Amino acid sequence: MSWECVSLDEAPLEILDGDRGKNYPKQNEFFSQEHCLFLSATNVTKTGFDFQECQFITEQKDEKLRKGKLKRNDIVITTRGTIGNVAHYSDNVIFDHVRINSGMVIIRTDNNELYAPFLYAYFRSSSFFKQVNQLRSGVAQPQLPIRDMKLIEIPLPKIDEQKRIAELISNYDELIENNRRRIQLLEESARLLYKEWFVHLRFPGHEHVKITDGVPEGWEMQTAYDVMDVLSGGTPKTKIAEYWDGDIPFFTPKDTTDCAFTYSTEKMITEQGLSKCNSRLYPKYTIFITARGTVGKLSFAQRPMAMNQSCYALVGKKDFNQKFLYCSLKASIEQFKSRASGAVFDAIVVDTFKRIPFLKPTPMLITQFTDSAKVIFDQVDKLSYMNRKLAQARDILLPRLMNGELIV
Repeated sequence: MSWECVSLDEAPLEILDGDRGKNYPKQNEFFSQEHCLFLSATNVTKTGFDFQECQFITEQKDEKLRKGKLKRNDIVITTRGTIGNVAHYSDNVIFDHVRINSGMVIIRTDNNELYAPFLYAYFRSSSFFKQVNQLRSGVAQPQLPIRDMKLIEIPLPKIDEQKRIAELISNYDELIENNRRRIQLLEESARLLYKEWFVHLRFPGHEHVKITDGVPEGWEMQTAYDVMDVLSGGTPKTKIAEYWDGDIPFFTPKDTTDCAFTYSTEKMITEQGLSKCNSRLYPKYTIFITARGTVGKLSFAQRPMAMNQSCYALVGKKDFNQKFLYCSLKASIEQFKSRASGAVFDAIVVDTFKRIPFLKPTPMLITQFTDSAKVIFDQVDKLSYMNRKLAQARDILLPRLMNGELIV
C-alpha cells in the first residue's frame, strides 16, 4: 500500500516566516547569554539542532519582533544558503524562548491531523531532499521561497499510523542521542585529565619534580609551530564535474561537529579531483582546525580525507602524537581564537601558530597520558561508528515507512 500524499499548501499546517522589518536584530544586539535564542544557520543542521555556538537577544528586543517565535513541536527549515536543513523544537530543547532568522521558516502543524514528529521524520527522508533540490532556485545564494515550498508533497496516513511511525524512528534517534551524550562525557574526561596533568601540573610523580617559573624540570616552553606541522588544503575547480562526487571525503568548516571525530563530509571528490588541488589525502587521526570565519573548531579525521583551503591539517612532530596533540589544542584553543586576525573576518594564519606558547612535557609523560587517552578515544571511535550504523539503518527504513511499504 502507499499513503495518500498532499502538498504542504493543502496539508493541515502553517508555514510561518520570520520578522524582517526594522526591528530585525543588528550585529551589536546579539549577546552570548540573554533572554531569547536567535537561531543562526549553524544551529539548524541536517540532523537537527546544534547549539555549540549560540547568539541571544534581550527580552525587550524579543518583544519588539512581530513574527518568527517558536512554539513547542514547531519544525524549522532553512530556506536560504544551505537549504533543507531541519530541526524539531521538542520538549528536549532546553531553551524556552527561540526565534528563527530571516533564512528560515517555521512549520506549525495541527497535531490532531498531522503529528509533528512524523512530519519531522519525513523532512529527513531522501524523498523530501529530492523535492527540495528540484524546487531550489538561485546560484550564488540557493533559496527555497515559501511559494515554492508549498508545492512539496508529503504522505498523510491516519494519525495513529503517523504516531507509530514517529515512535519507531524516534527509538533510533534516542539511541543515537544517548551515544552522543556518552561521547561528550568521554571527551570531557579526556579534557579534564589533560587539564589535571598539564595545566594544574598534578601529573604522576609531580611531588618529586622541581618547578621553576611554572615550567617543570625536563619540560620545554616552545610554540605551537615548533611541535606540529601546519599543512594546507585546496579546492578542485568546482565547474569540472569529473573532480566531484567521488569516494574521497572533502573536509570543509561546515563538516565540524560537536564530536571529536568527523567521518562523513558534505562534499566528496574523485581521485582526479584530488590530483588537481593543493590538498593531500590526509590519514585518519589528522587534526583539522578551521582557520577562516568561525575559527578554532577542531576535528579528528575518522578516515582518510582531503581538505579545503579554509582549514589547516595539523600533525604532531617528534614525541607529539595525535591524541596528545588534540588534547593540547583543545586546552589552548581560546588563544588561537583571541589571536585570529582579519579585517573582514577572523582568520588563523601560519604565523598565528608561531605566537601560541606550548609547554612540551617529557616524552615519557606524553606516552603515559596517551596510553590513558587512547582508551577514551577508542571508545569514542566505536560509539561514533555505532551511531553511523544506527543512522544508516534508520535512513534505510524511513523511505519504506513513508511510502507505506511497511506496516507498523
